Formats: sequence, structure tokens, C-alpha cells
Amino acid sequence: MIRQCRASDAQRMYFIINKAAEAYEGVIPPDRYQQPYMSMGELREEMERATFYGWVAGEELVGIMGMEPIKDVTLIRHAYVLPEHQRKGIATKLLDHIKRMVKTSRLLVGTWADASWAISFYQKHGFHLLPDKDLLLKTYWDIPRRQIETSVVLGIDCRQA
Repeated sequence: MIRQCRASDAQRMYFIINKAAEAYEGVIPPDRYQQPYMSMGELREEMERATFYGWVAGEELVGIMGMEPIKDVTLIRHAYVLPEHQRKGIATKLLDHIKRMVKTSRLLVGTWADASWAISFYQKHGFHLLPDKDLLLKTYWDIPRRQIETSVVLGIDCRQA
């Protein structure tokens, strides 16, 4: 079941993000990886800007995905599923839900260039790597230069999705 996340979900979201982000260790550049991957303060800031949806299994939140309209696009923000719940279609269901909610013409997602599993997931769902990723990352995200260097952006035209 999908539901909108609430402020009271912050602790569980924090757990999901940091547990799922352990997959990045040894994959993304060591200077970009830390534990916790996202602090509670950072998560609370993200929750103020983006709308998060979660997948509930039983009575527990096990996956999350956020969306943030910015200017003329919508960004996918922080898509994570607990490792023991991965490969069960949860991320696909969350992505499909967000696609239905988007009111802009383009949906973009940024991820690490070396996170091949994430890139493959989005490509399987119709997203394409965009050649102007540096410009897009500077325009729509607020991330350090080093993260821009080590990231990619994928996009989909929502009018055709």
C-alpha cells in the first residue's frame, strides 16, 4: 500500500535511507560516502521541500520515494527500499505513483554515476541518460561540485510516460 509520508515517519524514513544507502559503500567515491548517509537534520530539510510517499508492508514503512517540483520539472528525491524488501516491485509501484502525480512536463532523477543498479532501474522504466547533466544538476539541485562530477541525470517526458 502507498501512502503519503508524515512528519511522524521521519525516524523510520531515516532508518530506510541509511540502511539502503549502505549499498553505496565501496561503489561511489569514498569522499562522498558517509554513515549515516543522511543525517536526521538533512532528512527533515528534505521533508520540508519534497513530498514523500511510502510503501507499507504489513504495518511498516519499507520503502520511500519523494518528489519535488522545481521550476519547470519535477525531481525524484531519495528513492530507497530496505534491502530485504528489494526486488519485489516496491520501487516500481512508488515510481508509477509519482509519475501519475507529476504536473510538469519532465521528471528528472539524479544518481551516482557508479550506481549501475539505480541507472538500470530508471532506464527500465523509460528514463534516458541526459547529456547536459552538469547544467541540470547546477540548475535543479543544490549539491557540491564533487557530487556533480560523480553523478548522472536521467529524465523522462511525462507527456509520453
